[in-house]
Amino acid sequence: MIFRFGIIASVIFAGLFVVAQDVKTDYDRNYNFAQLHTFAIKIGTSWGNPLSEERVKDEVAKALVKRGWSQTDEASADALVVVHGASQTKKSLDTFYSGGWGGYGWGSFGAPGTATTTVNEYKVGTLVVDIFDAKGKKLVFRGIGQDEVSDKPEKNEKKIAKATEKMFKSFPPQPAEQK
Repeated sequence: MIFRFGIIASVIFAGLFVVAQDVKTDYDRNYNFAQLHTFAIKIGTSWGNPLSEERVKDEVAKALVKRGWSQTDEASADALVVVHGASQTKKSLDTFYSGGWGGYGWGSFGAPGTATTTVNEYKVGTLVVDIFDAKGKKLVFRGIGQDEVSDKPEKNEKKIAKATEKMFKSFPPQPAEQK
């Protein structure tokens, strides 16, 4: 009975250790984004999946167009958008106790309880979106999103859409004097 509880608990608690989507942005507080109207987008650091890279470029472009910018070629763009991606494998350790007094390792009548530790590996992807003033070659905006990568492309598409939505929610930022 206690063993079954341990298995059920491990399934429930394993979901709690999944990485939640984390999106952060930073920008030049003195830059006037109102002077930017057009953009070109390219991959800066490839993550080795051309299909995913195109999806990310499309989502970022869609977010910028939604905010009034127009996509054009690099030669005539006011802003250059450079997308970088990377992934890494992370591990989490989960230990579950059975028997013993409150999980302290001692069973009834002084017999030791048991502890089971499992190692869970998961892949975390990082997406960085840099926006440069094309004329001055100056970085004016950076968005960074991190989330667990799924084996299912459809899930990753939804995560990319959600991350770009969060990243560009308050875009373009207003200069410090206009706030």
